[in-house]
Amino acid sequence: MADCLLVMFSVFAAFELRFNFQIIDKYYDSLLTLMPIALGIRLIFFIIFRTYSGLLRYTGLEDLKRIAMSVACGTAVFYVVNMIYYKIENNNIVPTSIYAIDFVLLLSFLTTFRAVIKIVLMESGNNHMETKKVLILGSDEQAISTKRTLEQDKRIDYDIVGFLDDDHSLKGRIIAGVKIYSLQDSLQDLITKHQVDLLLLGKSNLTLAKKQEVVDACLANDVKVLNVPDPEKWINGELSINQLKEINIESLLERDPINLDISRIDKMISGSKVLVTGGAGSIGSELVRQILKFNPKKVMVLDQAESALYEVELELNDRHKSERFEIVLADIRNADRMRRVFDYFRPDYVYHAAAYKHVPMMENNPSESILTNVLGSITLARLSVEFGVKKFVMISTDKAVNPTNVMGASKRIAEIFVQSLDSKQKAAGKSGTQFITTRFGNVLGSNGSVIQLFKKQIQNGGPLTITHPDVTRFFMTIPEACQLVLEAGMMGEGGEIFIFDMGKSVKIIDLAKNMIRLAGLELGKDINLVFSGLRPGEKLYEELLNDKENTITTHHEKIMIAKVRAYNFDEVERNIKELIELFDNQDNDNIVRKMKELVPEYISNNSPFTRLDEKEVQATATN
Repeated sequence: MADCLLVMFSVFAAFELRFNFQIIDKYYDSLLTLMPIALGIRLIFFIIFRTYSGLLRYTGLEDLKRIAMSVACGTAVFYVVNMIYYKIENNNIVPTSIYAIDFVLLLSFLTTFRAVIKIVLMESGNNHMETKKVLILGSDEQAISTKRTLEQDKRIDYDIVGFLDDDHSLKGRIIAGVKIYSLQDSLQDLITKHQVDLLLLGKSNLTLAKKQEVVDACLANDVKVLNVPDPEKWINGELSINQLKEINIESLLERDPINLDISRIDKMISGSKVLVTGGAGSIGSELVRQILKFNPKKVMVLDQAESALYEVELELNDRHKSERFEIVLADIRNADRMRRVFDYFRPDYVYHAAAYKHVPMMENNPSESILTNVLGSITLARLSVEFGVKKFVMISTDKAVNPTNVMGASKRIAEIFVQSLDSKQKAAGKSGTQFITTRFGNVLGSNGSVIQLFKKQIQNGGPLTITHPDVTRFFMTIPEACQLVLEAGMMGEGGEIFIFDMGKSVKIIDLAKNMIRLAGLELGKDINLVFSGLRPGEKLYEELLNDKENTITTHHEKIMIAKVRAYNFDEVERNIKELIELFDNQDNDNIVRKMKELVPEYISNNSPFTRLDEKEVQATATN
């Protein structure tokens, strides 16, 4: 009914405007004749273009397009009829300009009417809606699209208080009705002034340090941070409110991209056959992904975890041709199976990532740690020499530095073996397999990591369990760690232990608090922290891996070579043989005692095996 009234009013207004509000008498009859005709024709096209199919509350661009098309078609019909009448009678029904004026007026009336109704309905609805004040990082088209998406949400009234931009020259400008603020000013003051509830973090040219500064300021003021996905991930080019996700804690711990010697890595791997053990694990699977980028002849993905290996196979089938990789279900502790793998595939390079890595688990099962971490590594190393592997890259851990637990000690023993084997080859003048070791600390997002644990605990409503309020750890992303492994493997000439710059250590309690804030929860109100005490074999602080007194620099600023003691291969081989033989008796004390003999710096911490160190001290004092 409103549209019908607007159609007739538009015709009347067009006449009034055309004749400067003094309609000539002879056109009054034309006006009265044209009104019902115009109404009928307009209604036909309203029906054809379904201008009433939408709800006024949700009127959008598509609705306005339908209105414009219906009005344009109706006006076109008027014009054609008028032209035909002119040809017959040599006279217009009405002046042609009236149709043009009517087109502009009616289109304006119909769209304005809908816009006003929509605003009224939204405002009346907003009185019962939750209101959130929002800052959007960026002032480009993506930021504007994000603003539009928020405004279309019917559940929450988003009040966009401003755009944030690192370009100070844009400060004070207004786009899409919203003011631009400079990131060079105090974000704290801006948040306080506008009582900001939410910050949307989109794609920007901000450095990681600046990005972290922004997020830290938000978390310190209880401002929730959501991440806006890259435009290429939007659905049909449109951002959905459901695509706004909580920012990952991993993104706050990331560091600037690593510069790799791509050409040399490509030269080494391209056309080669590469074996990756532990290929279904966090590190191993990422190594496979990155190695495949360098066009190897074939990558053998070996693991004993059937389900995890199957998932990797599904992923690789989606991304790569099957002839570029081979899935191998096998246990590195089985020497006969490993010999068959080496004999069949004849790998040029081996990346050894298979290991038992969980400290408390290995503390309770020392016999298993020596079978996998020690015997498995030795088996692979010997087969690499036998079958002419060019380079053997072993993935070790920072926990092998002055180990305080069984896991770290077992990895250190494996390091000692491959290092001494490399030295033996060189002493004999052989240019055989080059044995290279890489060490790094905790990896963000790896299976069983503290971040994964905290995520599950937050989802379950808490509490978050922390072993000790002062415990700290170094963190590195999985891709970053694997990139450094490839770089170290390329530059190594055999016998080196490469260690990686892990950046600054992170206090676990601060990590937990940030993850709680990022989830939009309040510590002590929505979720609690619980201190469970250090686990068996766990350190309070990790060793600093980039200690200048214990390392040698390389051409890569994030990779160093550790200075470590040299060992005699025959002596190492004999001691390790004795250690492996202890497996049959399953006497944990004897196994750990032998490990301490092999690695004198291994002093147990918060572990049942601490008593072995105490006995050693007492025996020394007695002597």
